[in-house]
Parts: sequence; structure tokens; C-alpha cells
Amino acid sequence: MENKSQKEKMLSGELYDAGQDGNLFNDRIKCKTLCQKYNNLPIENLEERKEIIKKILFSTGKNFHIEQTFFCDYGYNISIGENFYSNHNLVILDCAKVEFGNNVFIGPNCGFYTAEHPLDVERRIKGLEYAKPIKVGNNVWLGGNVVVLSGVTIGDNSVIGAGSVVTKDIPKNTVAVGNPCRVIKKLENN
Repeated sequence: MENKSQKEKMLSGELYDAGQDGNLFNDRIKCKTLCQKYNNLPIENLEERKEIIKKILFSTGKNFHIEQTFFCDYGYNISIGENFYSNHNLVILDCAKVEFGNNVFIGPNCGFYTAEHPLDVERRIKGLEYAKPIKVGNNVWLGGNVVVLSGVTIGDNSVIGAGSVVTKDIPKNTVAVGNPCRVIKKLENN
């Protein structure tokens, strides 16, 4: 039988223990150290800020801007497309892949959470977790204080209203709002 590391289990969406894997611990420390450095840079040091983000994330477009503060767990599971903008206090828990398309605009205080914990109390208190990917399409706008949960895909050209909690996939060309987030309008001109 194959003996997978906790990191391999994490990346394949299986139940894993992040506290029992020295590699995952080291990956988080490296990433969080870079996030701390990024968040503590003077605001006007735009080029240095951009270079640190490129060290944190798996891939970026050429044109992007992430306002300080920014936090993530690993960074190597995050891809942002061209013309990406995030306002202050972006948090991405990237135990699984988090992909953003082109022309994505994110309001302040938004979170993208791939991590989940078992409903079974015994496994949960042991620190076990699993993760599902998040995908945000092209030309998506997310208002302030939006939370996107694990396993969610948001379709191209969609708008997510401020304060929404996105628990299920949102189709392309729609406006969706609320907790839980639901489609309220189809966008015809996209």
C-alpha cells in the first residue's frame, strides 16, 4: 500500500494532518514570513511589493496589485491572472488550489478558504482536515467582506455582492448576493 505524505494527501483532497508534517510546517513558515515582509513594506515600495508577491504565489499575470495586508498559508497553490486587483485584508487559505482569472477585482476584507474540517468530533479534535479547490473566472468582481468557501467555482463575468458567503458554484454572467449567496440576476450583455 502506498504511504503518502501529509502534503500529498493535502494536495489530493484527502484527509490529512497539517500539524504532523514538518514539510507543511516549514512551507507555512516560509510563506507567512514573506507575507509579513510584504505587509511591513512602505506603501510606496510598489516594485519590491510586487517582487515579494511573485515569490509567494505560484503564478501571476504581469499587471496585478494587492493592497496590504495580505495573508495566505502556502502561496504555491495560488494563481492570479492578468489585471488582478485586491483591496486591503485579503486572506487566502490555500491548502488546495485557488485560481483567479483575468480582470478579477476583490473588495476589502475578503477571504477564500479551501480548508474544511470533519464533522466527526473525534477526527476534528485530532487536527485532521481536508481541502477543496476554489476557482474564480475572468472578469469577476467581488464586493467587500465576501467569503468564498472550499470547492466553489465562480463563473466568468459574475458579480458577488458585498457581505456574501459563497457556499456553492455561481454560474457565469450573473449577480449573486447573500448568506448563503444566491443568484438574483442574469447579466445579458456579457
